[in-house]
Amino acid sequence: MMYTDNNLTIRTIKKEDLPRLWELIFKNEKPEWKKWDAPYFPHQTKPLEAYLSEQEVWLASENCWIVEVDGQVRGTVSYYWEHEPSSWLEMGIVLHEAESWGKSIGTRALRLWINHLFNHLPLVRVGLTTWSGNQRMIRVAEKLGMQMEARIRKVRYYNGEYYDSIRMGMLREEWEQQYYSNY
Repeated sequence: MMYTDNNLTIRTIKKEDLPRLWELIFKNEKPEWKKWDAPYFPHQTKPLEAYLSEQEVWLASENCWIVEVDGQVRGTVSYYWEHEPSSWLEMGIVLHEAESWGKSIGTRALRLWINHLFNHLPLVRVGLTTWSGNQRMIRVAEKLGMQMEARIRKVRYYNGEYYDSIRMGMLREEWEQQYYSNY
């Protein structure tokens, strides 16, 4: 399955993507992207062989897809269940290379991802959790029409400073009103 917006595609993971994903995610001990993606949680490198031994998990994943621009894997979109019985889902994106940042790639990819989630899962709401140190992610969520739903103050500690946890979300009817009014 895949969705496309001009030169950008989100799609399921293929076997041939695995070396590139390993390079982006697990090769480096201190990758630049980790400074923005929950840097208060530790990052672990992983040898390629260990990563490839887990390939079935990645290949069978419905909740983690590739973000591809001009045929090049740039990152991933994903979701997890905060509480599946009540259909409480949180989603996210990681663009692993700085040259992909600030070019609306994240906004475009998440727009496709949100549309996929609302069209394929029985959701009332899609949420996104980030931290106050990641202003780019907050702006992307706002551009997509998400609303600030919670600010939990000073609960993320990074580089000697406390940051807020930010929860943003959008209801299905808000998405449909925005999405269908644009097409």
